[in-house]
Amino acid sequence: METKFSLPETHPQFRLNGLYYTNEELAAVAYSLIKEGEPYEGQAGNFLLDWLNDKDYIEVKTSGSTGPPKVISIKKQQMVNSARSTGKFFDLGPGTTALHCLPTNFIAGKMMLVRAMLLGWKLDLELPKANPLDRIFKIYDFCAMTPFQLDNSLSRLHLIKKLIVGGGAVSSNLRNLVQGINTKVYETYGMTETVSHIAARNVNARGKKLEEPLPFTTLPNVKIDIDERDCLIIEAPQLSDKTLITNDVVELISENKFIWKGRIDNLINSGGVKLYPEEIEAKLAPIIAHRFFVTSLPDPALGEKLVLMVESEFSETALNNLEREIKACRKLGKFEVPKKIYFVEKFEETANGKIHRANTLKSRIT
Repeated sequence: METKFSLPETHPQFRLNGLYYTNEELAAVAYSLIKEGEPYEGQAGNFLLDWLNDKDYIEVKTSGSTGPPKVISIKKQQMVNSARSTGKFFDLGPGTTALHCLPTNFIAGKMMLVRAMLLGWKLDLELPKANPLDRIFKIYDFCAMTPFQLDNSLSRLHLIKKLIVGGGAVSSNLRNLVQGINTKVYETYGMTETVSHIAARNVNARGKKLEEPLPFTTLPNVKIDIDERDCLIIEAPQLSDKTLITNDVVELISENKFIWKGRIDNLINSGGVKLYPEEIEAKLAPIIAHRFFVTSLPDPALGEKLVLMVESEFSETALNNLEREIKACRKLGKFEVPKKIYFVEKFEETANGKIHRANTLKSRIT
């Protein structure tokens, strides 16, 4: 028989913007954030009210990166389990100072609050924006960002001791930029359905040569396997009531390590050759300064032809230079060279800032 969920009291060392609150006091704080705070603070207030209510679950919106956003229910006990797992994996105990700079209407932002309340962190709320560290003048033990935020925070990253990066893949170019810095940067793997991350990889380990491809290591109590498509299967009973079958093509290295190759949704079959856009993008990243992605268009001979979309104004000079650099790129295989390059002034994005590949392609080509 399933035991009824009992909401844990906030940890004695928990602080929110410098002040301690019990569960009972947090309700008043939540109303204050909603009524008097900035929109991002109102989001945090709304979540706190949901966390404190009598329901044993939270309704969470998925990101919409692989289809229309949807609302799913996640048990609060699963969020508690996830928070404790993160604290253990990254060694973030009571007294950890943490910066919250993610939108709280998505799972990553919600979990920062849950971790702080349960693990006894000293959490400061900051506006979720492209460069969240620009107004920060103190050092934090921990922070979570998107790759876009990390890219815009490199000059002030010394203010963060440990950083997890999620919500999108960290490009090889961005990984190169964080080598040699003191901040420990971890790329995470997860989704709303897994209550934030279930695996991570340290992309700038001191004294270690950056290996490519870099494997992810799963958090405690997570089992992984692959299906007939080579897509990742996740069994995490503490985080999900069911086995999760993903659309992420991976290579299993061991019982707790895997290499992410790309999404099967993005798989391109060009003349019978299987191409993974994410792998090609990693090879192109060092030579393209703008945001970009690789996708396909119908082709009468090949079935699908590989095309490159670059977020930049078009110029004949830029196109010729890029074509020349791509041709000289020795990492690219024969079939990985894009057949055509499109310049797009502004990419379409999902609600949480990820590139919406399908809509961007549609708006440019049609």
